[in-house]
Amino acid sequence: MTFRSILRAATALALLPVMAWPHAAVAQSTINLREADIRAFIDDVAKVTGASFVIDPRVQGKVSVVSDRPLSRTAYFELFLATMRANGYVAVPMGQGQYRVQPAEAGAGSGTREGSRFATAVVPLTHIDAQSAVESLRPLLSRNGTAAANRAGNAVIVADFADNIARARAALREIDRDRTNAVVVPLKNAGARDLAQSLAQLMQAGTGPDARSGVSVVPVDGSNALALRGEPGQVAKVAAMARELDARAIDGSEIRVVFMRHADAAAIMPVLQQLMGQQPTITASAAAAPQLAGTPFGGAGQQQAQPAAAPAPAAASLGVAAGPQGKKAIIARYEGANAIIISAAADIQRQLGEVIRQLDTQRAQIQVEAIIVEISDSAAQQLGVQWLLADPDGSRPFLSTNFSNAAPNLLAIAGAVAGAQGTIPPSAGLAFEKAAVESLLGTTGGTAGFGGRVFGNTLFGFVVNAVKNDGDSNVLSTPSIMTLDNQPARILVGQEIPVTTGEALGQNLDNSFRTVQRQDVGIQLSVKPQINAGGSVTLTIKQVVSSIAQTIDDRDFVLNKREIETAVTVGDGQILALGGLLDDNERKSLQKVPLLGDIPGLGALFRSNTKTRSKTNLMVFIRPTIVRDRAEGDAITAARWDSVREAQIRRDGFPSLDALAYDYLRTLPPYKPTPFPPPVADQPLP
Repeated sequence: MTFRSILRAATALALLPVMAWPHAAVAQSTINLREADIRAFIDDVAKVTGASFVIDPRVQGKVSVVSDRPLSRTAYFELFLATMRANGYVAVPMGQGQYRVQPAEAGAGSGTREGSRFATAVVPLTHIDAQSAVESLRPLLSRNGTAAANRAGNAVIVADFADNIARARAALREIDRDRTNAVVVPLKNAGARDLAQSLAQLMQAGTGPDARSGVSVVPVDGSNALALRGEPGQVAKVAAMARELDARAIDGSEIRVVFMRHADAAAIMPVLQQLMGQQPTITASAAAAPQLAGTPFGGAGQQQAQPAAAPAPAAASLGVAAGPQGKKAIIARYEGANAIIISAAADIQRQLGEVIRQLDTQRAQIQVEAIIVEISDSAAQQLGVQWLLADPDGSRPFLSTNFSNAAPNLLAIAGAVAGAQGTIPPSAGLAFEKAAVESLLGTTGGTAGFGGRVFGNTLFGFVVNAVKNDGDSNVLSTPSIMTLDNQPARILVGQEIPVTTGEALGQNLDNSFRTVQRQDVGIQLSVKPQINAGGSVTLTIKQVVSSIAQTIDDRDFVLNKREIETAVTVGDGQILALGGLLDDNERKSLQKVPLLGDIPGLGALFRSNTKTRSKTNLMVFIRPTIVRDRAEGDAITAARWDSVREAQIRRDGFPSLDALAYDYLRTLPPYKPTPFPPPVADQPLP
């Protein structure tokens, strides 16, 4: 037998189990191994404790284990774990009394949390950041232990020996405590928002109480106070500085210059004057916004600006008013920099500054699109029969039919023939000739007839006129306009025509003169949008479509006009039917000879029929789109640009609009890349 076999047998006989491990605590044994094979030692532990081991091939070497007193099975197993750990190995539990013996560096990713000696623990954190906690734990872990931060759940994952994990848990309990303090600092003189910005800049620049203090400063506008939160010592320093700055504000300058970022100083100044009890002064720039006379958008398409006061000198005083506490306040405006100058006590300056801050915001824009559709058709039918029987010398009776809704005028034609033959006076013949020509020129449709002399000297004439007229129209207009929220806007695409308003002659019927007024004719869209809290848009809108119907005496005009003026609330991007007209008009005209016109069949020779029908379908649709940022504005512009350039490509094969952007604007057009690249130097456009 080899020495190893003898040693294994002796050890097995010395450590016979009495009960199954680990609950047995009665059977005790001593152990004394020097330079024994580690795998033989594991075999002995398996026999003594009843545990099963899976040995990694990398587990090799000699171990020395000496015990000067008897050990229970539990103590024997703890001694085994300590021996493995001392030699760089770990026993990772696999369940049901089974363990895997492997190098310690491989055990960090294989442990469990449930009673194992090499374990993995997840420790959730409440107050501190997981990454900073990992930095604090690393000195406490063994060479093979690991710690990782789970940012999503703000937890630390620790893999190490059980005793090290216990120390890590204890350390995390000590450092994971809320040691911050919250303090509210009321302000009397300084503005909460301005002071909060100053303190934040000081801490970021490293010149404040502590650049890395982690103190949060939140302005409370309603109560004019600062809410501070952070480490108690740092919070106390920041609070002391805030109180000192607030106290110094009362002795600060009583003149403050506020630069506008988005709003117009001329529009803000009258509001501040009213707050101070001062009569507001409207300057030229404040009245520059379009204000249409008459209706909310004016009448007859004309725009008139309201009278405005002369512009005030730069930085000139516009009045003195008493503030809420009896103090005087002077408000001025500097046009060159779009700024407002306030001369008042600190508390009044703070109040006015807060009003300016809330009013000086960037307003959203709104694109208003209208679709005007007019579909109409008309039909007219006319059938008229005229006949004439007469004797120029008057020896026979005169018989004829003549209707006002029939053409040409047969009597005028017969008179012209008689005048040409000399059977009537020349003056009457000329009059008949003129009437006959005008009647023939005004004839439409088909005309047929015959005439001559019958029964000797008797004149006979017969004329039939038939007309059928069909007309269809489909008018589609899409005006659109972009404007700021709550800002009136107007677009006109049309012409200005002269409309006579007066005419007079001198005393001797000479020096005549005529007064005219220019009137807009075309498509007009006037709108004032207002964005509501829920995202809808209230529109005060006026839509006018006008055109010239006919001309009278080459000077006056008859106009067609379709007008809608209303106020509606529309959702963002919603299409709303603003209004419309459905018109179906039918007219019939019948002229006939009494009794003769009623004869069946033969009565058609004694009557004239006219029938007209017109049908119109007019609808106006509106669609507002809120444009909140540059990206949305670019998307709308690119869509409109693409529609125009695609039309040019279909017609010409090349988008000349892009060439205009390259040559004139010196920039890329607002559309997605296409096969038409921008030109390079010394290279003509494609």
